[in-house]
Amino acid sequence: MISSEKAIHIHVFGSLRRHLAERGLPWTMERRIPAMGSSALEVAGEIPLPPEEIEAVFRNGRVINIHDSVYPGDRLSFFPYGTPGPYRIFLGMARENIRRAQIESKS
Repeated sequence: MISSEKAIHIHVFGSLRRHLAERGLPWTMERRIPAMGSSALEVAGEIPLPPEEIEAVFRNGRVINIHDSVYPGDRLSFFPYGTPGPYRIFLGMARENIRRAQIESKS
């Protein structure tokens, strides 16, 4: 087990799990990250999960943008596309997908 002071706890859900299964990786894991943090997008790339298949990222139980930072001790969850419509609104997933599109259109 990695010290939570230097690691994040990651959970991967739904169809994203196949990317881990192909590599013999567990769906729940810990990964070291710098004390200054990393973006959720960078973490996804290191696992590796294709960002185009990620609809939602949760940090410590709250939806965040994939470009937002995560820090040691955080709990991070990745969800694929396919969450039913009303939940996308209630959980803030739709809002963050709009924000993500705006950020990525500037890149």
